[in-house]
Amino acid sequence: MQKEQKNEELMDSIVSLCKRRGFIFQGSEIYGGLAGTWDYGPYGVALKNNIKALWWKRFVEGRDDMYGMDAAILMNPRTWEASGHVSGFADPLVECAKCKHRFRADQIPVENAKTNKCPDCDGKLGEARQFNMMFKTHVGAIEDASSVSYLRPETAQGMFVNFKNIIDTFHPRLPFGMAQIGKAFRNEIAPRDFLFRSREFEQMEIEYFVDPENWKDSFEHFLKEVHAFNKDIGLDAGKVHELEVPDNERAFYSKRTIDFEFDFPFGRSELYGLAYRTDYDLKKHSEFSTVDLSYYDDEAKKRFIPHCIEPSFGVDRSLLAVLSNAYTEDEMGGEKRTYLKLAPSVAPVKIAVFPLLKNKPELVKKAREIYAMLKKEFGAVEFDDNGNIGKRYRRQDEIGTPFCVTVDFETIEKSAGVTVRDRDTGKQERIKEGQELIDFLYKTIG
Repeated sequence: MQKEQKNEELMDSIVSLCKRRGFIFQGSEIYGGLAGTWDYGPYGVALKNNIKALWWKRFVEGRDDMYGMDAAILMNPRTWEASGHVSGFADPLVECAKCKHRFRADQIPVENAKTNKCPDCDGKLGEARQFNMMFKTHVGAIEDASSVSYLRPETAQGMFVNFKNIIDTFHPRLPFGMAQIGKAFRNEIAPRDFLFRSREFEQMEIEYFVDPENWKDSFEHFLKEVHAFNKDIGLDAGKVHELEVPDNERAFYSKRTIDFEFDFPFGRSELYGLAYRTDYDLKKHSEFSTVDLSYYDDEAKKRFIPHCIEPSFGVDRSLLAVLSNAYTEDEMGGEKRTYLKLAPSVAPVKIAVFPLLKNKPELVKKAREIYAMLKKEFGAVEFDDNGNIGKRYRRQDEIGTPFCVTVDFETIEKSAGVTVRDRDTGKQERIKEGQELIDFLYKTIG
């Protein structure tokens, strides 16, 4: 119980920091919010974009066998019939007869499930019924059965339906993949745990097409690549765990699935997935569309439907894992300190530049010059003269800024260079301004 309380307090601290420092806000907050939606502030957007850029660099730009995609969110509804989402994309829903609150049946505490009592009011829970999680909408001016469409619940199908376009346009040889970063929507019964389970989220997904005889090699390759990406974004390897999903718990289309779980403050939960989807999706779309989605291997002189390996990553869950991993409390200068120990590769601000005093024009002018120089080199650089120097350090610590550069009187009067402060240790050292400073920061930030 004490550990659970501590973990809950940690989660509350992370959520509080995210709002206080402009990372993440409750969606539509001034109207009381909307459950399961979150708005990303300036630092949250920067952190998210850094994560996506590292993913794209590793899985698309850094390879010769990957094709980037950005498929439409709205798709022909036949897509979701073929994929099985219309008939089978559902969660078990129960409703309390007294307070009318709704819950996912598989998330009700064990004791409440046994007694059939509501976790909120002790009222009687009704029978479980299936609830389709796709958001339904209408396309066009008339709202009838013929205009029904859906907000996509995943990005994968947008790549499967473009398989033929890639084959016809680029003539790739197997194995090759398609990669996409995009929004997906699920009408979750009970959104929970901050960004972990929400109704609008972003995915980074790959559909990698292989000869079925060679699927194991590609599966093992991406298994290693997932761990390499975790290292790219600074996650501690000891907090990431592989779970081989047993036969009776895998999705019906998968012959092998590994879940990568992370030690979040609320417990170990799924972060990423790696699935061997066989030829299920291409076969289904070929059947429903009556379009041939086979591949001809001119070396082996055979035609077949390729099989698919799918590494699937959640952007928002990645960001939550990064924040959870980085959140640190220690003591510095006899005071409690909170900071984000972010890897420089994902930090929303790489360097902050200060004048020691904001009311000294000569310090401000020099600091502005150094800021402009570093901004040109590193991009994610911030000028900060708000409050005293101690408050600025604490603010930048909570943002996760790896280095603070301060212009003081010795910089001006003695040409002694600037002081550079390390976020993690608080250690300061003098570095000559100009190229020496740039080289030092490149060496440490990368």
